[in-house]
Amino acid sequence: MSTPRRVLVVGGGSAGNAATILLRRAGIDVDLVEAKADWNATAGSGITLQGNALRVLRELGVWEEVKAAGFPFGSAGITAPDGTVLHVQRDLRTGGDDLPATLGIQRPRLQQILIDAVRASGAHVRLGTTATVLGQDATGVDVRLSDGTEHRYDLVVAADGLSSATRAQIGITDRPEPTGMAIWRAAAPRPDGVERTDLAYGGPAFIAGYCPTSPTTIYAYVVERNRDRASIPAESYAQEMSALASAYGGAWPAITATLTDPAKVNYTWFDQLLVEGSWHRGRVVLVGDAAHCCPPTLAQGAALSLEDAWVLAQMLTASGADDWSEQLLQAYYERRMPRVRPVVEASVQVGQWQLDGVRDADVPGLMARTMTMLRELP
Repeated sequence: MSTPRRVLVVGGGSAGNAATILLRRAGIDVDLVEAKADWNATAGSGITLQGNALRVLRELGVWEEVKAAGFPFGSAGITAPDGTVLHVQRDLRTGGDDLPATLGIQRPRLQQILIDAVRASGAHVRLGTTATVLGQDATGVDVRLSDGTEHRYDLVVAADGLSSATRAQIGITDRPEPTGMAIWRAAAPRPDGVERTDLAYGGPAFIAGYCPTSPTTIYAYVVERNRDRASIPAESYAQEMSALASAYGGAWPAITATLTDPAKVNYTWFDQLLVEGSWHRGRVVLVGDAAHCCPPTLAQGAALSLEDAWVLAQMLTASGADDWSEQLLQAYYERRMPRVRPVVEASVQVGQWQLDGVRDADVPGLMARTMTMLRELP
């Protein structure tokens, strides 16, 4: 680039961290602000990463660490509630044949790997800090940080999640909406013989599943119709999840026996969001959950967020991209939307079929079509 550039990344989750690493690699000065004082106060116990997410992690330079910390596998089992395996489906390698189809990893471990890469990149990190967009013009954005300092940036990347304050500040009124489902999640020791994701449909929950996240750990989850959060005391979380999980066989008795600490059980609703029209206003642009969110029925939320960061960084640092114009940011949206929309819509549809009790829904066909599309580079 002919002139030095300065970027503010708001939010230190997967998308914000990825954007920071890639922009720093191109020599761009990056400030990253994260609202949490504890950068790795990561909710949730584990995450399933499909191959297209692993492809971006490789581009970030952290794949070897992720592979060592996680648990790669290549198939998913469908079981009856009693644990009887009904079908084993090979997973499609959406990241290419040289990467595993799927990898499970503990969320805090993945976050720490990305944090370390951000630190090593030389980015300026401010924790326990929020940002307010004061105004902008054709050449930059004026921002006040919660520490009282004011700064000017060539671009602001809003990676501050589903409830993005930055999205609201720039006048984008889209808000996440609940899909009607909720999920209980917990980490647990890996039972002998668990070497892939298994999903049980039926019983008291829509889905009871687990995913290995390391040689010694898994994360387990149970999906039900959402309930009023206020009606479920936090101290009852382990009891609530155990009550649902105890109806399932196979590896579940061993898992359920470990669900004793309510502080280690997480309960969240499924939400959906897809910002239409554009993902920017002037020189403030959305990435990740700030722009789109889908229920984890296809395990693509983190993958899409990582892809956003990769594509945006490619476009900002490409030869001839000295002019960070609105046209460039609109082109980013137009490149991402044909890929993101089908995933969000398919993820919501799979859940809706379950909510509606549709027994002859073509879930395998919809998933196969969506995953085949994701093999292409974003």
